[in-house]
Amino acid sequence: MTAGEAGHADTPGVPSAWPMRRVLVVGCPGSGKSTFARRLCDATGLSLHYLDMLWHKPDMTTVTRDEFDMRLGRILEDDSWIVDGNYARTLERRLARCDTVFFLYMPTETCLAGVEARIGGRREDMPWTEHEFDEGFRRCIVDFPRVLRPRIVRMLDDAAGRGVRVHVLRSRDECEAALATVRARYGRLEARV
Repeated sequence: MTAGEAGHADTPGVPSAWPMRRVLVVGCPGSGKSTFARRLCDATGLSLHYLDMLWHKPDMTTVTRDEFDMRLGRILEDDSWIVDGNYARTLERRLARCDTVFFLYMPTETCLAGVEARIGGRREDMPWTEHEFDEGFRRCIVDFPRVLRPRIVRMLDDAAGRGVRVHVLRSRDECEAALATVRARYGRLEARV
């Protein structure tokens, strides 16, 4: 069974081995990665790092690749963390250090609606507020299942073969179930929504 077909973990995508120490949250833009990662942080107490905050500057420009890689490297050296974001160029590097991955494998319509809902709102995972749904970004989401998802699935399958726990969450209900289990295991209540 592959990450593209189902999950490598207990039903429905609920963590099976504890404790999680180094966690990745990946998935299509708009799938709810950052919200899930924030709630996972609240449930576990692990530090949370958003790749978008490492890459983007408040003026909507980006840091250099070298600067991004250096920042990411400092995070990955730590003993425990949650890292939110895809950035396929560095996914293998992150998979080599993580013990757990949550892959939000949501339908395209869910992802498009997720981005629409956040337009105009302040987000802690971005250094600016988005005021419109850029057509190029929309195309990225529509193309994700065909272009990037197969590559991510292959990398996650390889990681699972090396012992990384990969949890595939295919709906908001599965995300809620996974978070409820994590909160119960870590003995923490939900702090933020």
